[in-house]
Amino acid sequence: MPWPQNTTFVSCGARALGFLSLFLSLDASASIDRIELLNGSVIIGTFIDADEGKVMVETEFAGTLSIDQSRIASMSVQTPVTLQMEDGVLLETEGLEVADKTLTLDQQAEATYALDQLMRINPEPWELGTGYRHTGNASTAFSMQRGNTDLDELDYRVETRWTGLRDRFTAQFEGEAREASGEQTAENWMITGKYDRFQVGDYYWGMAASAEQNRFADLDLRTNIGPYLGRSLFEDSPFVLEVESGLSYVTEDFGELVDRNYVGLTWSVRSESDYFGNESRLFLNHTGVKNLDEQDNLILNTTMGLGFPLLGRLQGATEIVLNYNSGAVAGTEELDQTYRFRLGYTW
Repeated sequence: MPWPQNTTFVSCGARALGFLSLFLSLDASASIDRIELLNGSVIIGTFIDADEGKVMVETEFAGTLSIDQSRIASMSVQTPVTLQMEDGVLLETEGLEVADKTLTLDQQAEATYALDQLMRINPEPWELGTGYRHTGNASTAFSMQRGNTDLDELDYRVETRWTGLRDRFTAQFEGEAREASGEQTAENWMITGKYDRFQVGDYYWGMAASAEQNRFADLDLRTNIGPYLGRSLFEDSPFVLEVESGLSYVTEDFGELVDRNYVGLTWSVRSESDYFGNESRLFLNHTGVKNLDEQDNLILNTTMGLGFPLLGRLQGATEIVLNYNSGAVAGTEELDQTYRFRLGYTW
């Protein structure tokens, strides 16, 4: 039986009615915010947040977009927002306009501010001095080799951080286990806790404590505790850099070697960058301890790599780990090099 000749028109008409009903079903009172970029592109959506040089907008065509503030030429927001100014004042407004580095609130009252007076939009409670922002990641790397040599290796790491307006807590636990041809060849772990107290400007002071065991390096337990002074040289995206230096009291208990206690000079460097994109992460973490009693006793730990998103909060990372100990037990290498691919979850 032949199709009716007007089938195409019926189909198009039904499709048009579908779009019309979808349009009519939208909440007429829903806010529509508009952002114009320096290249002339226009983004329509619902404004969510602005902080650390990024503007977050929820769109129907691409979900949530993160836009670099330096790329925005003008912005019109009808969504009710709360503004936190540099002097700490909070302003609630039903909308705002941004153009020519000027921020205009409540057009009827014609309240205007210089854009550089704005610290953030829709601040979270911790940014106002209430509570902490909890972030962290847990990851693992596993390798299995079969053939001339049977090799199984498991590496794990959990790091979590609570950041407040005045202080910060950090905890990290990591370890490694390796077995070759049915014989265990590596077993080590390390746990670290830190407390930072922010001061005026970029400086902060803190206290760190750690415990470490490496059975195949004859290290039953090494503990490290002491104060330090730190400075945030860069705080905003796309580059973060923190450096710390202090003193610590170190105790080392060995299985065969003579135990020792000493005061050490400590330092650390933490650096991150999202240069390759908002979801990527170039990172470098380095710590060092110098024995002030023995000039040839030096411990260095360095981890550097690139993390990238996989699905949702799942992330992958390739990294290089370098561990150096000038006082290594005879028969073991001073420098231990490890190359890994990690799979983890962030929050």
